[in-house]
Amino acid sequence: MGGRVGEEHWGAQTGYRARRLKRFVEIADAVIAERGHCRVLDMGGNRDYWLDLEPVWAGRNLSFTTVNIQPERIDDNRFVSLQGDCRNMSGFADNSFDVVHSNSVMEHVGRWNDMSAMAREVRRLAPRYFVQTPNYWFPMEPHFRALFFHWLPEPMRVKKLMRRGLGAFPKAETVDDAMRFVEDSNLLDFRRFGHLFPDARIERERVFGLTKSLIAIR
Repeated sequence: MGGRVGEEHWGAQTGYRARRLKRFVEIADAVIAERGHCRVLDMGGNRDYWLDLEPVWAGRNLSFTTVNIQPERIDDNRFVSLQGDCRNMSGFADNSFDVVHSNSVMEHVGRWNDMSAMAREVRRLAPRYFVQTPNYWFPMEPHFRALFFHWLPEPMRVKKLMRRGLGAFPKAETVDDAMRFVEDSNLLDFRRFGHLFPDARIERERVFGLTKSLIAIR
């Protein structure tokens, strides 16, 4: 989701994430200035993401709780890994954390009702949050790594995936496989993303003047 060296040696995707994470670090720094420590809930994230980007946040008093479908075995006391569902985290009380972070997860939790449920949990679990998702109107679909693929009618996307693999997905052997791949991600545009996070500032991450992704910041 890059070796832990200078950013100039990272892959392009890690470089984008590093620049993006600097905005998150500003939020964490504000919490640390106030409380001395920042408790981060990463919804859908993992330890490797944070270790890859450690040069961006190193030296700060941060602790991370990551929640994902499968927990990780971790021997780093800065991290706690939990199995959970980002749409329902009722095991945590309101404002259990200082800030919620989520990177490229919202589009994978399901359809609109599922995304709405995750957004409610994000807003409930911390007074601050930083949620990023790819922009529907950016021409390159980031998961299939194909221009305009996500704008095609669903039957055409299924047909293409049964002909060959695209991006992170292999060639679909059955219609079931193809549909599962197609339904794996549901990209959001500015209006729908803003509706999910009405108390946030929605920032646009641009590439060559086009909005590559959207970031909700509170």
